[in-house]
Amino acid sequence: MPILVSPYDPLRPKMWPELFLREENRIRAALGSRAIRIEHVGSTSVPGLAAKPVIDTLLVVLNSADENAYAPALQSAGYRLTIREPNWNEHRMFNGPETDTNLHVFSLGCPEIDRMVLFRNHLRAHSPDRDLYQRTKLDLAQREWESIQHYADAKTAVVEEILSRARVAS
Repeated sequence: MPILVSPYDPLRPKMWPELFLREENRIRAALGSRAIRIEHVGSTSVPGLAAKPVIDTLLVVLNSADENAYAPALQSAGYRLTIREPNWNEHRMFNGPETDTNLHVFSLGCPEIDRMVLFRNHLRAHSPDRDLYQRTKLDLAQREWESIQHYADAKTAVVEEILSRARVAS
């Protein structure tokens, strides 16, 4: 499976943030106060970083395992539940209706929330780590992968290296 990593477009710097805002508004309209927190995460949330053209959105709900509390509303808004991982932080993932979106759902208090936001914030503020991550992604994207998860797993060592520096810096 080939992986498409698109260069950051300096002529359209608001393209990915605008797509995220559209998704955020759609999610808020569907869930109201059940959406405790919505964040733009992943590479498209980092200005200057090449990325797969997929908007990764973090949604925090009270209890992600209680799908009846939020999934029907998201599905009515056009989202499709594609991943259910009860053994990994009760993670759920939906794909969006118009924009290529991965909507990651976690429960309030889940440590993965802070990890994702810390990584994003660190890459935004530290260009050497942003450049390292970009080089890694571009190198890995040149290879053939059995699945997108295999590509993501191959980035783990660099992500953990960057996160260790981010934890020290914060």
